[in-house]
Amino acid sequence: MTLTAPVGTSPEREAAPPPRRGARPLRWLLHAFLAVVALGWLMPLLLAVYASLRPYDETARLGYFSLPEQLTLDYYGQAWSQAELPRYYLNTLIIVIPALVLTLFLASFVAFAIARARIPGRKTLLIVFTAGNLLPPQVLITPLYSLYTLIPLPAWLSDSQSLYDSYLGLILIHVAFQFGFCVFVIANFMRTIPEEISEAALVDGASLWRRYWTLTLPLCRPVLAALGTLQFTWMYNDFLWALVLMVSGDKLPVTSALNNLRGQFFTDYNLLAAGSVLVALPTLIVFQLLHKHFVAGLTLGSTKG
Repeated sequence: MTLTAPVGTSPEREAAPPPRRGARPLRWLLHAFLAVVALGWLMPLLLAVYASLRPYDETARLGYFSLPEQLTLDYYGQAWSQAELPRYYLNTLIIVIPALVLTLFLASFVAFAIARARIPGRKTLLIVFTAGNLLPPQVLITPLYSLYTLIPLPAWLSDSQSLYDSYLGLILIHVAFQFGFCVFVIANFMRTIPEEISEAALVDGASLWRRYWTLTLPLCRPVLAALGTLQFTWMYNDFLWALVLMVSGDKLPVTSALNNLRGQFFTDYNLLAAGSVLVALPTLIVFQLLHKHFVAGLTLGSTKG
């Protein structure tokens, strides 16, 4: 009498490989390493929040790394009014939102042309866009300043009647410097979309614009959300170009509002910490709203199917 295995099973499938003994300790070590790295990144923010809740006299007497005697939110009210944050928030939104929309729209359109239109020299064009990100922006400060003062604008668009000291000037500089990176990322993402979808639409008579706007662009939602989160953070935190290309204090973005919290002879760093937390708050809100799409865009392509 011979025993036979049930139908649909095999000895190889029944015999599961033994678990590796070193896998669990290595996983614990990896988790510990990631926790230490995350804590290192969060430590400055946590220290700023902790300092903003303590009076300056207390930290001057006991030090910043000490147990608090009292916690208060008074510094946040002072920073909100003294730094005139509502006005600077509005200036930042006037600059960042148009720059973000223009960057993603133009980059997605150029990326579609590179990935789907099969234009000649598309690989060279993609390399040129990528190489543009390697140029340090500091080397362009002097020529850009001279160029901005020479480009005329109507009085209703710029009080200086030039591109210098105008919202449009900052919008254009953000678009120019973030455009190449967005084209590179979106073009590589579009190459993962099956070409059969675009070919089927072409057979049905869809135009190039229709294939881009109604077919390809909705499929790029994860990468657009990921890039939108990154670009909003980078443009929002910009201080260099606003300092170089603007002179009117009432037009500066919110990153420059912290200068209003610095005295000529004395600076309350706890008040400055409260202002820094308020300035950083919008980026945290945007990330919280888009974090699902942001993670989806970063992990896309890590698994098959």
